[in-house]
Amino acid sequence: MYIYNVTVNIDDSAHDEWLLWIKEHIPQVLATGKFEKATLTKVLVEEEMGGQTYSIQYKSYSREALDTYYKEDADNLRIEGLKKFADKMLAFRTELQIIDEYNVTFK
Repeated sequence: MYIYNVTVNIDDSAHDEWLLWIKEHIPQVLATGKFEKATLTKVLVEEEMGGQTYSIQYKSYSREALDTYYKEDADNLRIEGLKKFADKMLAFRTELQIIDEYNVTFK
């Protein structure tokens, strides 16, 4: 299993608009059929550059699904955010491979 992680720093002046937009954008990414779920989190670190930072983690079905996302969908979905928020948003992407998952059951 793979996680496609997008970390975004958004300028305070565009924050509220971006937050509404990302909540519409995430379902569009999921609609590609390449991911089983997404998690939107706020990064709780104060950035020297200012703004607010978020992480969106998309859990992919497989390496093949993620590669297909890059080939078929990623560019078109990225363009919208770049056009809308241009110099107000800084994003970088990382891939994570899940090795093991653990759960705790309390009695």
